[in-house]
Amino acid sequence: MRDPRVRANIHAAGALVWRAGDKGPEIAVIHRPKYGDWSLPKGKLDPGETPIVAAVREVGEETGLPCSLGRFLGHVTYPIPGHRQLKRVYYWAAEAKAGEFTVNAEVDQLRWYPLDRVMDQLSYPMDRQVVRMFARLPARTATVLLVRHAKAGKRGKFDGPDAERPLEPAGAAQAKALTPNLLAFGASEIHSADPLRCVQTVTPLAEALNVEINCEPMFSEQGYDSAKDAARQRFLSLITDHGVPVVCSQGGVIPDLVQWLAERGELSLPPARNRKGSVWALSFTDDRLVAADHLDRALTTGFVKA
Repeated sequence: MRDPRVRANIHAAGALVWRAGDKGPEIAVIHRPKYGDWSLPKGKLDPGETPIVAAVREVGEETGLPCSLGRFLGHVTYPIPGHRQLKRVYYWAAEAKAGEFTVNAEVDQLRWYPLDRVMDQLSYPMDRQVVRMFARLPARTATVLLVRHAKAGKRGKFDGPDAERPLEPAGAAQAKALTPNLLAFGASEIHSADPLRCVQTVTPLAEALNVEINCEPMFSEQGYDSAKDAARQRFLSLITDHGVPVVCSQGGVIPDLVQWLAERGELSLPPARNRKGSVWALSFTDDRLVAADHLDRALTTGFVKA
C-alpha cells in the first residue's frame, strides 16, 4: 500500500502526438538516450507555467513538431525511484502540424507507429494507459473553447448599466493569463456575448491573434433566456474542422448549455464549479459532444498541488 504521507508534488505535462497515416492515426514515440527508454513526449512544468502551456512547450522541445492540444487524456501518477515523491503527468491528444523531428539534448530518435503496434514499442505501462484513452474515440475531433468571463466585481457596487460593468484588476489579470492557454489549443476565432466584461475577457486573445471579436448577443444571459433554442443552434453552428472557436459567455448560460450538449451526446460531465475565468474544452465529432474537460485548477499559474 502506498504511504499516505507521500504526495504528488512533482508535476509534468505532455501529449500523445499523432498524425494521419494510410491506415489510421500514427503515434509519435521518442527515445531518450539518458534513460534508454521509448515514451510519449513530456516534461516538468517550469515555474509559473500551467500544464496546458507546458504540454505544448515540451512537445516542441522534445520533437521539434508544432502542435495544438485536443482532448484531455487524463493524468498518470507514479513514484520517483529513490525518493519519497510522486510525479503526476497530464496528457492531451495533439495532432502534429507541418514540421520535422530535430535531434536535441534529450531526444535522439522519433518513430511513428500505428495504434496496433505502438503498445509494444512503449517502455512504460503509464504511456500505454494514455494510448488506450486516446483510442476510445476518433483521433480527430473538433474543439470549441467555452469561457466564462473573468472577475468583474459585484453587480450592486457598479454605478451604471450592468452590461457596461468592466473587469476588475484581478479579472484583467485573469484575461491576460487565459491567452496562452487558449492559444495552446489552437484558438483561431472569437465569439463573445455583448456585456463589456465578456468582451474584455477575450480582448487579450484577440490582440494576440489580430482578429476581430464577433459579438453574439444570444450568448448573454438575457439573450439566452429569451431565445434558448436559437442560441443552442448558433453554438452548434460554430463547430468546425478548420479552426478552434472561442466563445465567451456568462454564468447563467454556460452550465445549461454544456448540460444540453452533454445530454445530446449521451455524455457524463466531470464535476465543475464554473468559476469566473474558467474554460470548458469541448470536443465534438460532427456536432455531437464526445468529451468535455473543465479547466479551472489547470489554468492556475504555478499549478503544483495534487
